[in-house]
Amino acid sequence: MDVSTCLKSLLLAIRQYRNNKSALNSSQLQKHIEDVSGLKCGGVLFSGQVLPSECLSGLMEVAGDPNTSHALTGSIISLLAQFAASDGEAREALHSSYNFTGTLASIIHCNRSTPEEPLVLQCLNVLQRLTYSVRTQHCASHIHELISFLMQHVQSSNDDIVKACLGLMANLCRHDISVQSHIKSQSNVKAFYRALINFLCHNCLTVVVFALSILSSLTLNEEVGQKLFNAKNIHQTFQLIFNITVNGDGTLTRNYAVDLLVDLLKNPKIADYLTKYKHLSVCLSEVLGLLHNKHPDTASKVMELLVSMCSVPVLRKLICETVLRPPAPRLQPATRKGVQARGSEPSLALIHWVTSPLDGPEQCYMQALSLLAELFESVLVFTQEAIDSSLCSSAQSFVELLLQEVLVLLQSPDSTEGEQLLKKHCLRAGRVVDFLLVLCGDDALRMLVSQRLSPEVCVSQVELLLSYSQDLSGSTCTTSNYQLSQVCSKVVLKTLELMSHFKQQMPDMEASFYRILQDQRIVTPISLAMTSNCREHVQVALRILLEAAPLPDFPSVILGDSIAANNAYRQKESELSIRSSPASEDVSFVGKSFPMMHAEPSGSACQSIDSLIEKLQNGVELQEKVKDVHMSEIIDVYEQKLSALACKESRLQDLLEAKALALSQADRLIAQYRCQRAQAEAEARKLASLLKDTERKKEGLQAELNDHLLEVERLKSDSQQLLEHNGRLQEVADQHQELKGTYNQLLSRYDKSEGMLKELQAAHISLTQQAEGLRKSNEGLKLQQERTLAEMAEKEQQIKCLKTDVLEKERNITGLENNVRRQEEQIHEMEENISILRKELNKTEQARKDTSIKASSLELQKSQLEAKLEKMEEELSKHTQMIAMIHSLSSGKLKGDATANLSL
Repeated sequence: MDVSTCLKSLLLAIRQYRNNKSALNSSQLQKHIEDVSGLKCGGVLFSGQVLPSECLSGLMEVAGDPNTSHALTGSIISLLAQFAASDGEAREALHSSYNFTGTLASIIHCNRSTPEEPLVLQCLNVLQRLTYSVRTQHCASHIHELISFLMQHVQSSNDDIVKACLGLMANLCRHDISVQSHIKSQSNVKAFYRALINFLCHNCLTVVVFALSILSSLTLNEEVGQKLFNAKNIHQTFQLIFNITVNGDGTLTRNYAVDLLVDLLKNPKIADYLTKYKHLSVCLSEVLGLLHNKHPDTASKVMELLVSMCSVPVLRKLICETVLRPPAPRLQPATRKGVQARGSEPSLALIHWVTSPLDGPEQCYMQALSLLAELFESVLVFTQEAIDSSLCSSAQSFVELLLQEVLVLLQSPDSTEGEQLLKKHCLRAGRVVDFLLVLCGDDALRMLVSQRLSPEVCVSQVELLLSYSQDLSGSTCTTSNYQLSQVCSKVVLKTLELMSHFKQQMPDMEASFYRILQDQRIVTPISLAMTSNCREHVQVALRILLEAAPLPDFPSVILGDSIAANNAYRQKESELSIRSSPASEDVSFVGKSFPMMHAEPSGSACQSIDSLIEKLQNGVELQEKVKDVHMSEIIDVYEQKLSALACKESRLQDLLEAKALALSQADRLIAQYRCQRAQAEAEARKLASLLKDTERKKEGLQAELNDHLLEVERLKSDSQQLLEHNGRLQEVADQHQELKGTYNQLLSRYDKSEGMLKELQAAHISLTQQAEGLRKSNEGLKLQQERTLAEMAEKEQQIKCLKTDVLEKERNITGLENNVRRQEEQIHEMEENISILRKELNKTEQARKDTSIKASSLELQKSQLEAKLEKMEEELSKHTQMIAMIHSLSSGKLKGDATANLSL
C-alpha cells in the first residue's frame, strides 16, 4: 500500500471514529495507525500538504479527546513520538505548528487524578523529548495546569514519575522567563525549592542534574541561588558535571549536564569560579578525549560545551593550548595510560567530525566548524600580542593539515542527492567560509589558504547557490524554500567576501570576483542582506556593494528596485501581522494545524499587475521616466516583480486554506464550548442557591480555620522534612565516621607500606652492592679461567711431548726385552753346554777351568743386565705416575692409554 492510499484510509477511519466512537471504529483506527507506523512517511506527513495535515489534525483531536480509550491515545502518541524522534523537522512541526505539546498537556490534565497510569508516564516522557532545547509557547493550552502537576508530583514515590517530571520541568524552565515567573508566583514555591534541594542528595545522578538545572533556571540570580552556587559549593558542582560528562552511562544525563554548565557559564561570577577551578586542566583534557567517541550525539554535545566555554577568554586560551599544542612526551604510571590515550590528539578528532558526510548528524560538523573558528580567533589574538610563538607555529602546521580536508567540503555536491542534502551543504559551506574568513585575519594563515584555495572552487560554489536560489524563487513559495533561499544568499555574500580577500594575491580570483559582481543574479542576495535585520549581513552587503558599484555592468537599477520591493513587502507583512493578530490569538488558543506563511493583500497585487500590463502595452511612460536605461534591464525588473507577485499569490492561497480549516475547527470548538458553558452555568446557579445562606455564615470562620489548618500542615511538613533531613545528616555523619575509620586504616597501612618500602630499598641497595661484588669476582674468575685455559693448552703440549717420549721408551724396552730373551736362550744353551762340559769335566781339567772362567764372566753379565732391568722398571713407574697426573688434568681423556701403560 502506498503512502497516499494509507493516509486516505487513515483520514477516513478518523472521521468514522469521530462520528461514532464505537469499539469497532476504534480498532479500525488503531490498525490504520499501526500501518502508518510501519511506513517511512515522515517526510510526506510533515510536508504541509492538505491530506497529511488533515490526518495529523484529526489524530491530535482524537488524542486530546478525554473520551478516547487509553490504548488508542497511547498508540497515537507512540506514532507521533516515533516521527519526532526520527526527524528534526517533524519534531519542530509537531511542537510549533500542530501544538502537540498542548495536546499532551491536556491528556495529563484529564488524567491528573491517576498519575500512576502508564499513559501519563508515556505523555511525560514524550513531552520531555519533545521540549528538549525548544521553547514552549506559554499561551498553549493547559501549560499552567501541567506546571502545577509537575510541582505537585516531583515528590511522588514512583521514581519514573519523579525523573520524568524533573526532566520536563527542566526543559520548561530553561530560557523561558514566563514559565519561571509563573512558577515563582505559586504559593508552594518554597516547598518546591526545598524538594529540589533535597534531590541534590539523591543516589541517581540524573535526578541530581535535573534538580540543579531547575534551580539554576529559577534561582541563579536570587538569594537562594547565590547560596547554592557560591564559591564553596560551585567546585563540587563543577566536579559533578565533569564526572557525568566524562563517565556518564547515558546520553540523556550527559546532555543535561552539559546544558547546565553552558547555562552556568553565562553568569560572569560562575565563569570566573570555573577559571580558578584547580582540576580544570585535567577535566578539560578528559572532556576533549570524548571527541574520539564514535557516538555523534556525544561528540556534538561536547563540542557545544567547548564552544560555550570559548566565550570566556581564559577558558578559550586554555582550550586552544590543549587542542592545538602538540602533546609533550612524558612518562606516566601504568594506571594513567588510558587517560593519556583518551585525551591525545583532539585536533585529529575535530578534523574527523568536520569531514563527516552530509547525510550524517548535522550538529557534528557544524559545531566542529564553530569550535575551530573560536580557537583560531584566539590564535589570532596570540599572534597580534606575540604571547606564544610555539602555539602559533603548531597552529600553522595544524592549518596545513586542516585545509586539505576543509576545502574539499566546498566542492559542489551531486544534484541527484536531493534537496535536503543540498540544504545541508549550503549550511556547512557557510560555516566553512566563516572559518576561512577567520583565517584571513592573519597574514601567514591567509598565505596558507591562498596556496590551496582555487578560484574555480569559489566560482562553482557561487554558481551553484545562485542557480539553486533562482530555482527556489521560481517554484512554489513555501516557508522552507524561503528559508533556504535566505541561507543561499548569505553563503553567496560570504563567499564573495572571501574572494575579495584573495583578489590581490590571486589574479584569477580577481577576474572571477568582478565577473560574478556583474551578474544580475547577484542582486537578490545583496538586496536581501541590505534589508536584513542582522547588522553583520548589512555590513557584508555594503562592503560587496562598494566593490561592485564602480563596475560598468553592475545592475544598480535592478538592485534599487529589488531593495524597494523588499521594503514594501516587509511593510505590508507587518501590517498584515497587525491586522491578523486577534485571529492568530484565537487560533493559537484552539490549536494550530498548519504552518503560518507570510502573505499580503491580493487586491494591491492585482492593481500592481494591471498597472504593469498597462505600462508595458503603452511603452510611453517607461520611455519618459527611464530614458537612459536599457529595455532588457527593465524587462528583467518586471519579470522579477511578476515572479514575486505569483509567489505571494500562492502564499495567500495556502494561507486562506489554512485559515479556512482553522476557522472551521474554531467554530466547532466554540460550539462545544458554548454547550459545556451553558450546562456549567445551570449547575452553578443551582449550587449557588443552595450554598448561599450557609457560605455567608461560615465564610469568616472557615477562612480562619483554613489559615490555621494550612499553618499546621506547613509546620508538620516542615518538621517532617527537618526530621528526614536530620536522619539523612545522621546517615551522612555515620558514613563520615566509617570513612574516617577506613581512612585511618588506610593511613596505617600506608605507613607500614612506607616502612617496608624503605627496608626493601635498603635491601635493594645491599643486593646491588653484592651484585657489584659478584660481578667483579665473576670478571676475576673469567680472567683466571682464561689463564687456566692457557695453562691447559701448555700442559696438552707437554702431554703430547711426553707421549712421544713414552713411545720411544716403549720401543727401547721392547728392544731390551728381545736382548734379554736372546741372553736367556744363550744361558739355556750355556747351561746345556755346562752339563755337557761337566760330563767332560773328568776328561780334562784344563777344559773345566776354561769353562768355569767363561761361566763366571756370563754370570757377571747377567747381574749387570738385571741391574739395568731394575733401573728401567723404576723409570717406567715414574712415567706411569706422570701419565696419570696428566690424565687427571685433562679430565680423563687419555684414560685408555694410561690403563694400558699401567698394565705394562
